[in-house]
Amino acid sequence: MKQRDLKYSCLIAVLYFGMNVNAQTTPNDTVSKEQKIEEVVMIGYGSQKKENVTGSIGIISAKDLADRPNANPLSSVQGKASGVQIFNSATPGSSPRVDIRGIGSLTGNTVYIVDGSITTDISYLNPQDIESMSILKDPASLAIFGAQAGNGAVIIKTKSGRGKKPTFNVSSYLGIKTVTNVPKMVNSDQYIELYNEKLINDNGSSAGSISRTNFPADTNWFKEVLRPSTINSNDFSASGSLGKLSYYGSVGYIEDEGNLDAGKGINSGSNFKRFTAKANLSYKITDNITIGDNFTFSKMLTNIASNPLLNAYNAPPVYFPINPSTGDYQYFTLVTVNNPRAQLDLFRSQNRQQRMLNNVWAEVKFLNDFTFRSSLTNDNLNTSLYEYTPVMQYVPQPGKSSLVTRDSRNRDYVWDNTLTWKKTFGSHNLDILGGFSRTQNYYTQSYWNATNVMYNGSNSSLEIANGTDVFGYEYRPSLNVVPYKNRIESFFGRVNYDYAGKYLVNASIRRDGSSNFSSDDRVEIFPSVSAGWVISKEGFMSNQNIFDLLKLRGSWGRTGNPNVVRSYDNITSILGSGAYYGNTGYPGQTIDLLIDPTIGWEITTGKDVGLEMAFLNNKLKVEATYFDKDTKDVVYGIVQGTVSGASNWNNYVTNAFSFNNRGLEFSVNYDTKLSEKVRIGFYGNFTSLKNEITSVYGNSYLNTGASLFGNSIVRLQAGQAVGSYYGYEVAGVFQTNAEAAASGQTGAKAGWFKFVDQDGNGVIDERDKTFLGSPVPKGTYGFGFNMNVSNFDFAIDFQGVFGNKIYNYNREQRFGNESWDLDFYENRWNGAGTSNSYSMVTNNQSVILPSSFYVENGGYFRIRNIQIGYTLPKGFAKLPNFNRVRIYLSAQNPWTTFKYHGFSPEINNTDRVQMGIDNNIYPLSAIYTFGTNITF
Repeated sequence: MKQRDLKYSCLIAVLYFGMNVNAQTTPNDTVSKEQKIEEVVMIGYGSQKKENVTGSIGIISAKDLADRPNANPLSSVQGKASGVQIFNSATPGSSPRVDIRGIGSLTGNTVYIVDGSITTDISYLNPQDIESMSILKDPASLAIFGAQAGNGAVIIKTKSGRGKKPTFNVSSYLGIKTVTNVPKMVNSDQYIELYNEKLINDNGSSAGSISRTNFPADTNWFKEVLRPSTINSNDFSASGSLGKLSYYGSVGYIEDEGNLDAGKGINSGSNFKRFTAKANLSYKITDNITIGDNFTFSKMLTNIASNPLLNAYNAPPVYFPINPSTGDYQYFTLVTVNNPRAQLDLFRSQNRQQRMLNNVWAEVKFLNDFTFRSSLTNDNLNTSLYEYTPVMQYVPQPGKSSLVTRDSRNRDYVWDNTLTWKKTFGSHNLDILGGFSRTQNYYTQSYWNATNVMYNGSNSSLEIANGTDVFGYEYRPSLNVVPYKNRIESFFGRVNYDYAGKYLVNASIRRDGSSNFSSDDRVEIFPSVSAGWVISKEGFMSNQNIFDLLKLRGSWGRTGNPNVVRSYDNITSILGSGAYYGNTGYPGQTIDLLIDPTIGWEITTGKDVGLEMAFLNNKLKVEATYFDKDTKDVVYGIVQGTVSGASNWNNYVTNAFSFNNRGLEFSVNYDTKLSEKVRIGFYGNFTSLKNEITSVYGNSYLNTGASLFGNSIVRLQAGQAVGSYYGYEVAGVFQTNAEAAASGQTGAKAGWFKFVDQDGNGVIDERDKTFLGSPVPKGTYGFGFNMNVSNFDFAIDFQGVFGNKIYNYNREQRFGNESWDLDFYENRWNGAGTSNSYSMVTNNQSVILPSSFYVENGGYFRIRNIQIGYTLPKGFAKLPNFNRVRIYLSAQNPWTTFKYHGFSPEINNTDRVQMGIDNNIYPLSAIYTFGTNITF
């Protein structure tokens, strides 16, 4: 039996033995019971009733993550919480980028606190193991984590054992993935027409023209490198208690094939496989002493394919993937673009990761009101990566084969100790926490490179020792081989006070010392204060019947980021001509980088004010919040034109920037039971955002990002948003040579872009460049509807953004005879009056200068998910032990509308400076899924 057939058979088999306890509620569940339960949310080092929370915290429940075909749980959060923007990636095994209330740093990441472990990567975590997420958004909520939370934090609580009887759950789904909105490219006839037209435009003659006689192929390169694929997940869990022992255990396996048509030639594919195992145990030694262990193991394999999509965009359709006359890959003579088929097949890379996290904890209650808790987490990650490129026999000058290996180890630990005192004095409720924490992150990597390695079909042949020209490093910044050992030691405290649940006060302070800095700048203090007034509990509100809850809250806090780019080493450059002593030359190196040894903390200070309301017996809940946060001393490069002799004068790294992010958040949730068999719910959220660089060190700037012929696309400058595009504003297209000659645009002629003379001096030059738009959206939103009717359930989610711009770098990258998209073919300038927005076809660099032509609307509106399910009646098929059997169909990303000329305007670029630049980005897929959930 083929492996794929076996996989499908296993899926069918597991459909009869599984369930997901987090599937949607059935009509038999009662609303009244839910309304009696007080909502509790996770906060730093504890929990709190939602009604008493004075900060801004987004809540994601297990049902928001259940039955979604996503390996990473964060992908399912998209559109579910205000103030949180998720940028998904379709690359198998990749993680989404998360921005909470804008951009707080250019190098830091959101942190995740998972059962005591602090990490920036939760790709190891099975979504089915998660019970809840608390997204901490305001600085007052974040300040208790101090240096760890400068870019926001998400507290993740995994499931634990409940109930006396064991409960078994299995969840399984199989999905089909297809790439949608594939750009339409010209066919061979249209390419030849444009190619020959370009000769006339540039040279004034048709000499060198081509025809189908010499180029009979008509290849759709996107069809050549893309395919439908599958995603399959199977999970099993058991939970319950045995006397004083409570337990939850699970195993899970997921495989995502990916949409690149890989796995041919020497390539091993582009798929992602992950096995996870989890065990959460707690044992009550006495009524006052409890110990526990939270253990997670994951093993991941990612087969990596060289992304050929940019070359598929540029490859002329007049070439075959395989040369019919030689049987080898077709070499392109008209253009310097790699054959996309060969790019996929002649590259082999695998990344293997094994991660083990273990959190042991003990909790002791004494003197009635005190609780001491100690928790130690070890997080060990081993990564082994290789990249192999064989000899390219199909090119005129084949080089050598090459093999690169990277073996790395992460050894991290977190030791937390807290003492809590909770006391009630009449209507006064006091909760005081004090704690000590120590964190260490340790990383090493061994890098090796060799040439002339021969691959014989087995991974065992890909050994460095089998090659020549072998060299290795354990420290080499230019190759991103930089070991580190960072430590943070912290003392913190917090006071929560409320009077009769009406007047709420929260204050915290944290002192962090980081080994990243010298003793003069090692310690920072992070205070916060927040307050709330539950107006609906006042006596003067007792006779009103409108508000079930009316709460006003406000907060202020301070957080930091010590994980910044630093370098104390003397980075040298090799002198090509060496150094001479007399007439004798010697190899030479020189220190030519200017290093700032005083780089310090990035500090974020923010405030927010919010209003929370509940109506209709708590069925309708509404929240509105205004936030404003400033980040100072952001570490990144700037231009230091006054520095001579340094090679990095145009990228001097220091505490250079200050940012401001402010906006409004609004959310609404409605849930009600219309009858015994009908229940409906609705949610919606909206966030507006204004991001601005408020100051730059020395009033400088930085030209950065992708560039062509030295023309950078992005400029970081005060008064603009992060990642703003910088170039020429296109006012139209010259219709005649006379118009072009009178423009002051050097060398211009009819058919070229007409640039705006910004300074009005009659000459078009660098001084006429201007800002062309920002990748930061002005607004994001999400909303959805769900309904249960008898045994049927239905849910639909929508999500979108607006007000942002995308830079279509795929379209701009032209060096000669690359292909064109169909939109350009149909709208190009081809004589006076034919177009005033698209240029003529030409090789002249004037049309590929950074300009507003390549800046496009990045807004979109999407059906994020549709799901319909059916819960079988109890006792189905005479299986009385089956408590619940549910089957469902779902579609993720089935439809998206946008104006952008590309696969998708959702760009997941991990570099925030280039976050809006579409440069060979892996496209998102629509996923159609069939699954089942069973409990017994």
